[in-house]
Amino acid sequence: MNVHDIEKATAFYRDSLGMQFLFAVPKMAFFACGSVRLMLAVPETPEFDHPGSVLYFKVDNIQETFEELSARSVEFITKPHLVAPMKDHDLWMAFFHDIDKNTLALMSEAPER
Repeated sequence: MNVHDIEKATAFYRDSLGMQFLFAVPKMAFFACGSVRLMLAVPETPEFDHPGSVLYFKVDNIQETFEELSARSVEFITKPHLVAPMKDHDLWMAFFHDIDKNTLALMSEAPER
């Protein structure tokens, strides 16, 4: 994920989002994200300086997580909302930005009502 201030971005992902910080090297920081390793990095050249892909964080209770992250000053673009009623569950999402305007989202598969 491209970032421009590695220290501020590391603090956001570690402190605001509560992700497990693994280690840092110059211009990069690494986090555990389930079985995936997320790398934050300052782009080395202008051609690589673009927003990252949307990351979807699967959570059990989207409303609870939304409230917890909002209390940590995470600014959401949307509130939790129903995206798709599926056969055996309802898919809910809430979108937000990191400090570099990369789009991130909470996703929850709730039992259908």
